[in-house]
Order: sequence, then structure tokens, then C-alpha cells
Amino acid sequence: MSSKLIFELHSEGRAGYRFPEQDVPAKPASEFLRGGVKREKAAFLPQVAEIDVVRHYTELASKSFGVDAGFYPLGSCTMKYNPKINEDVASFPEFADIHPLQSEDTVQGMLELIYRTTENLAEITGMKWGTLQPFAGAHGEYTGMKLFKAYFKKTGDTKRTKVLVPTSAHGTNPASAHISGFDVEEVQADERGLVSVESLKEHLSDEVAGIMLTNPNTLGLFEKDIVEIAKLVHDAGGLLYYDGANMNAIMGKVRPGDMGFDVIHLNLHKTFATPHGGGGPGSGPVLVGEKLIPFLPVPVVKKEGEKYVFDYNKPDTIGRISGFYGNIAVIVKAYAYILAMGSDGLKKASEMAVLNANYLKERLKTTYHLAYDSTCMHEFVLSAET
Repeated sequence: MSSKLIFELHSEGRAGYRFPEQDVPAKPASEFLRGGVKREKAAFLPQVAEIDVVRHYTELASKSFGVDAGFYPLGSCTMKYNPKINEDVASFPEFADIHPLQSEDTVQGMLELIYRTTENLAEITGMKWGTLQPFAGAHGEYTGMKLFKAYFKKTGDTKRTKVLVPTSAHGTNPASAHISGFDVEEVQADERGLVSVESLKEHLSDEVAGIMLTNPNTLGLFEKDIVEIAKLVHDAGGLLYYDGANMNAIMGKVRPGDMGFDVIHLNLHKTFATPHGGGGPGSGPVLVGEKLIPFLPVPVVKKEGEKYVFDYNKPDTIGRISGFYGNIAVIVKAYAYILAMGSDGLKKASEMAVLNANYLKERLKTTYHLAYDSTCMHEFVLSAET
């Protein structure tokens, strides 16, 4: 049954609120509006009672499905429950009512939160430092590719114009590499659904800047040859980029930095339980290994004694990649989630995600076609084809 538009609930003379008699002289709005901003014709605004408005939007909300309403499987886009206390924390005036142009002395709490969040994410991923500026995963990928470019420009190895992307990688990877000015070459999967080491060897050359990998991949399978892959790419002079879309499967179990990755982006709106999609916005922090720290976007928050400051003194930086410092409200929620969960809680969340996915896989594989019947991580892919 379709709902009526709010305009269809209009009833002449009905009102939600009545204003008291004004105690100052009335003046037409045209006296205060400049230029041609005044409408030529008055807008039609429905006359409705407050209860009409409440019922209307409550009915619409009941038709919207999300994590608060039920199980929400969406592949790599992990839909976690968003703890309501995190929403409350992000709405504290100390976070919500500050401005990015305030002086450092007046936002020390916010700068400390940015610093500590970066510190925590670096530890979780096995990286050295990073930036919280990117607004989403693909924005993080773009930032990572710019770091690739800056690194090879600094080393004088500018002939490296190719980025390898496996068929099992996250779908945005080739687009991010291409828009950053790289040529993209596809690495094939083997019979296990994993990166073919032989195919990788065929593509490696002194023109390859690196490879973009999701681990576990988009089939939900862990790349068991990742240590060998990392060695092959590094020995060929390339870098490894980790797409953090599937980080929810391995938090607390294994770190991308320990696998050999040089750059990683995370999705706070996926892995760290902040609202996703229409409930956004997103956040795609980028973490890097030691040799890429000089190229990070500015400013970087650093600690000087007991004070937190913005550091713009980075001669090799790729520059700004956002107007200010990232989607701060999302970062606040993610930091609250990390503190609430702790290292044991994050590890447990990953373990339960993998356990639940394998349970569902076993229940469904006799009804649907399962391309790769092996232990999956936090997701798996089925086909309705028989």
C-alpha cells in the first residue's frame, strides 16, 4: 500500500503551532533579501497538524530496512549495528559545536582524539602512521595511489606506470588506479579463487608500481599466498596496497602490515560500526609504512610535549586531499567503538563474523551454487544459477 505524500495531507487552516502576537513592527521579507533571491510565487507548504507529520514520517520509517530492523547482508559492505551511545558521544557539543578554523589551543580535545584514533588504527593494521582525511573508501584508495606516485617520483623511478589488480579485488580498485594516472593490468585467479602466483609473475616488471589487494578477497577467501606475493612484488621494486573493505574478517587475528603491505585504507563506516550508506557519512583513513610517512597529506596531527598541533612541515607531502581534517563525527564514533570493544572485543567480532558466515554457507550451499567450497572468512558468494 502506497503512502500519501505530505502534500496530500494538506488541510486548509490546520496548523501544528500558533505563534504569539508579535511585539515588534512587521516588515516584508523583501526588505531583507538582496537581489533576485525572493521567490516570484509563494511555495506551497502543506498545512498539517503535528500528529499528521509524526504519523507520516513514522510510517515511512517503518518501510525502510536497515541494521536496526534486521539482518542486512551486503557483501564487502559490512553492515554492523551502530551502537546508539556512539551517536550520543558524537553529538556532545565539545565535538559537534567546534569549527575547523578554530585555533589549535581551543580544540585540543579534538586533536587528541584524531591523534589517538590514528595511533589505534596504526596498531590494529600493523602500520606506522596515517591520515584520517579521506571521506570514503574510494577516496582512501585514491590517496593511496597518490602516495604510490609521490614515492616513485621521489626515488626517480617514474617509469613505474602500471598497477596490478587481481580479478578477485574490490571493484573500485581499478578505477582508483586509473583515475590516479596508472595503467591497470589484471592478474588472474587460480582454481582456488585466489591470486594466481604464476599470473602475478608474468605481469611483474620494472614498470609495475605495485598491486592492489583485498584480503580476504571479494569471494570471502583468504589469500593464503600473501607472504609470497608480497615478496615477489617487493623484490620487483613495487609496493603493496591493501583495500580494507574486508578488514572485519581479520581484526585482532592478523595485521596487513605484517603481511607485507605498504599502504592500507580502512572503512570506518564498515569495520568500525559507524552509520553506513544513507545514514553516513563515510570515512576512509589511510595508514602507511615507515617509508611512505613523508608523503602523507597535510596537516598531520602530532604531539609536542603535552600539546597537540597541526604539522604542515612535510616537503614531500601529496598536499591536502580534503578541505579540513576528515569526517570528524564518524571518527569520534569509531574511536568510541574501539575503546568500548578493546583488543579482545575486536578480535571476538572478527571470529564471530567468520563463524556466522561459515554457518550460513553450509546451510545454503545445497540450495544455491557455491563456486568455491572451502572455508570462507566473513562472507561468501552464492549464485542462483544451477
